[in-house]
Amino acid sequence: MKRFLTLLFLLFFVLNFAFAQKNPVLNGVLKDALTGETLIGASVKVSGPVINGTITNAYGFYSLSLPLGTYQVTFSYVGYQTIVKELELKADTQINLDLSSSNELAEVVVNAVKKNDNVSNPQMGVQKLDVKELRNIPVLFGERDILKTLQLLPGIKSAGEGNSGFYVRGGSTDQNLILLDEAPVYNASHLLGFFSTFNSDAIKDVTVYKGGMPAQYGGRLSSVLDIKMNDGNKKDYTFEGGIGLISSRLKIEGPFKKDKSSFMISGRRTYADAFLAFSPDSSIKNNTLYFYDLNAKANYQIDDKNVLYLSGYFGRDKLGLGNTFGFEWGNATGTLRWNHLFSNRLFSNTSLIYSNYNYVIENLLEDNNFKVNSSIRDFNLKQDFQYAVNSNHEIRFGVNAIHHTIAPGKLTSSGNSSVNETTVQNRKGVELAAYFSDEWKLSDQINIVYGTRLSTFTLFGPGDFKTYDADGNITDSKTYSSNEAVKSYLNLEPRVSASFQLNDAKAIKASYTRNTQNLHLMSNSTATSPTDLYIMNSNNIKPEIADQVATGYFTNFKNDTYEFSAEVYYKWMQNQIEYRNGTDLRGNQNVEADLLYGDGRAYGLELFLKKRFGDFNGWIGYTLAKTERKFNQINEGKWFDAKQDRTHDISLVGIYKASTRWTFSSTFVYSTGNAVTFPSGKYQLGSSTVFYYTEKNAYRAPDYHRLDLSATLEGKVGKKYQSSWSFGIYNVYNRKNAFSIDFREDPENANKTQAVRTTLFGIIPSVTWNFKF
Repeated sequence: MKRFLTLLFLLFFVLNFAFAQKNPVLNGVLKDALTGETLIGASVKVSGPVINGTITNAYGFYSLSLPLGTYQVTFSYVGYQTIVKELELKADTQINLDLSSSNELAEVVVNAVKKNDNVSNPQMGVQKLDVKELRNIPVLFGERDILKTLQLLPGIKSAGEGNSGFYVRGGSTDQNLILLDEAPVYNASHLLGFFSTFNSDAIKDVTVYKGGMPAQYGGRLSSVLDIKMNDGNKKDYTFEGGIGLISSRLKIEGPFKKDKSSFMISGRRTYADAFLAFSPDSSIKNNTLYFYDLNAKANYQIDDKNVLYLSGYFGRDKLGLGNTFGFEWGNATGTLRWNHLFSNRLFSNTSLIYSNYNYVIENLLEDNNFKVNSSIRDFNLKQDFQYAVNSNHEIRFGVNAIHHTIAPGKLTSSGNSSVNETTVQNRKGVELAAYFSDEWKLSDQINIVYGTRLSTFTLFGPGDFKTYDADGNITDSKTYSSNEAVKSYLNLEPRVSASFQLNDAKAIKASYTRNTQNLHLMSNSTATSPTDLYIMNSNNIKPEIADQVATGYFTNFKNDTYEFSAEVYYKWMQNQIEYRNGTDLRGNQNVEADLLYGDGRAYGLELFLKKRFGDFNGWIGYTLAKTERKFNQINEGKWFDAKQDRTHDISLVGIYKASTRWTFSSTFVYSTGNAVTFPSGKYQLGSSTVFYYTEKNAYRAPDYHRLDLSATLEGKVGKKYQSSWSFGIYNVYNRKNAFSIDFREDPENANKTQAVRTTLFGIIPSVTWNFKF
């Protein structure tokens, strides 16, 4: 690692010397004129002696190296008025601009940062969500939800009804890296998955990478969901929120010092438990069922070259059954960032990050009381650099260090409880990574992004560490002291993505990406659960590795009003993890003895057609895919369908702006049922019926489909006060989609077996009043 870092910095200084030119540099920061928020992905185009352009980074900064001369510079951002400036470039020049929003455009929810970015950008498998338009997508209970909207894109599949988990190109739910202001979020769901943890009022930018992800991201196999919170209004104080049937939210933002510093605080809470108090059933009246979350952020601009950001998130779910049972879980994150401009070419971001996820289960019965605690906690240091060599050449490089502490479970009891106290040993590990990435426009037709990421993982003591053979038998056992290295892994992750533009509106792209993963989620259920356990690499558990190749055709037509893409991919995975039948993951001191290791593969076709502008817009997404796993101890070593395998997945989204006040929208989704394991027979064992299972995931759950509708009525436009009403109907035709299917003996005929389908939701109406002043 030390040698790699030395080479990395030597390479930077060599490049800095080699490419140092007398060409002046045009740079600056673009912001929203109304709020002072930096604009991510805004377009800067120049025409003159050369024709070129760039986009602003995650902090609104741009930099272009240009020959001397007179230029026309165009600054633009989707949904904002374009500014054109004439510039005679004689020396380094800084232009900071505030762009005003425009009501002339009707954006769709998923949009590019500039009209043809989907064609010209060499990065594959990347899409952005327009948070401002999320309110037009009908969702469960009328609560705007980033993750539910994300699942309407091709290649991204819902983990199930009422579930915030998602699968990307054959990966499992834990193979997605979810970042909130750079902090990992390990459980992104509220109320057992019916809501996501992300309050859309507090979110500024959402970008998802499902293939060919840049080298600055690592640690997961399938995707990166990068979410950034609002910085806070630097111009004026505003209050914004909404009141719905089961939840309400409120956001406050404003300047500490106008145009210099600002803050944002956003809170949300459900009050489903309030309705329980009116129940005539006393056993329900004292139950607890709610969640709350809080987003906060502040920033301070020290000078033109230094900005500090401090942001945090705290969310908690509580579920209780009277005085008998309690269950709560939640996330806490914190990020301190320092943006520094070393020169007009070199941009730096330094981040200190904290992330914690934990849950507590309590059984309150006096003679059988117990409490179970489990958590995963990270301390993270990141240093990223962005260097503009010239207008066609940009380099990124940096380092990252994460310290993980996993407390798998501690069971305690008190009084006369019959429960024996148990503690599963904590595990500690350190991930180190260094990366280098180069985006280079080789010609007017060819753009390329290439780079590599070198990552290491080291498991540390204290604790007892065992090694198992393929049958789960102990072959070695050793006790390690605190901070003593137990096992280390080193992986090189090369990445390359390129585009060849056939013309301004058509391009062919291809990519290759290798990713590794050192943390692994263990679950006995088919869907994500707050009590799922994370484990890290060990003597037995090797890093998961995925190699993915992809290619695609991208085009815009009718003056960029329509966008179409077709992508095919193939991904092969090593060191995939399953558990033996009958494994109990809770409080298991030797859980690694029950794990199996094998390979995986996934391949598919993704089609995407979108209408981007006009009164009526929306998209159609279709995925044809196959996802398989192979383990020597399962299905006689043959390939079998993974639980997330779905042959067909279709999403239809339509948004119609009927007038200045009314907007109507609808979504329809259809997917093949998940691969599941059903009994192939049964036999009697004494007086009990035992079901007999043969092949894993050899059957299919019923197909899933659903239609949702919504309408938004905007209030009359006022200078100080705005409001709107959102109406929605979830599952319009009351489809009884299967949440789970269980088998039992027919009570009237022991020779027959009944398949019992459990469903969560029928038709559900919703209404929300939104306000801002």
